[in-house]
Amino acid sequence: MIRIAIVEDEIHYQEQLIEFLKKFEEDREEVIEITTYSDGDEFIGKYHAQFDIILMDVQMPLMDGMSAAEEIRKIDSEVVIIFITNMAQYAIRGYAVDALDYVLKPISYFSFSQRLNRAVERMKKREDRFITLKLKGGVTRLKVSDIYYIESQGHKLIFRTKEGEHTTTGTMKELEDELSNHHFFRGHKGYLINLEHVDGMSESCAVVQGEELPVSRMKRKGFMEALADYWGEVIK
Repeated sequence: MIRIAIVEDEIHYQEQLIEFLKKFEEDREEVIEITTYSDGDEFIGKYHAQFDIILMDVQMPLMDGMSAAEEIRKIDSEVVIIFITNMAQYAIRGYAVDALDYVLKPISYFSFSQRLNRAVERMKKREDRFITLKLKGGVTRLKVSDIYYIESQGHKLIFRTKEGEHTTTGTMKELEDELSNHHFFRGHKGYLINLEHVDGMSESCAVVQGEELPVSRMKRKGFMEALADYWGEVIK
């Protein structure tokens, strides 16, 4: 699923963008979740890195799109921003907030779909570097390399990360599958460890950011081999 926010104060353009997104959804056979906002101020107040792509009008009454984008970049460096504007000169300013592109009003489906294609491609290239968690009261997106390890406690999954702790629900098996290409190893039924943050071994434990995490006897050989392989890749 692609989560797209439309931040546009003119209802006519909001409706046109929704129509174009539905057509794009059909053409590309993608699933798109659309959320609309009428002002940058309202959007920023509710933003917590929950979108993949933002279609942002530049000129809005309370907070213009450029100011809103500056605030977004303080929270989320990865979301793809496309400006919607009737003045091409705003495109140059867009580089300051790492905007991917801009669409000129009046909007044609052809130019819009071309830019959205680029946005989706960029999003998919970085998609596997992030994991989205459902939390109580919302969602958050974590950079995979910032996760130290994941601990299972009953039906709870606790993510210990660079930025702190996040708790969600799910199964370790699902996470193992999702993170299988990111140097994670389940050395114990209760722990899924990011090899990137393993400092060494201490008897039957892996040392991760100063903490000793158990590695079961049955998993020890596989864990050591995976760790040696990872360190070998890093040294190369």
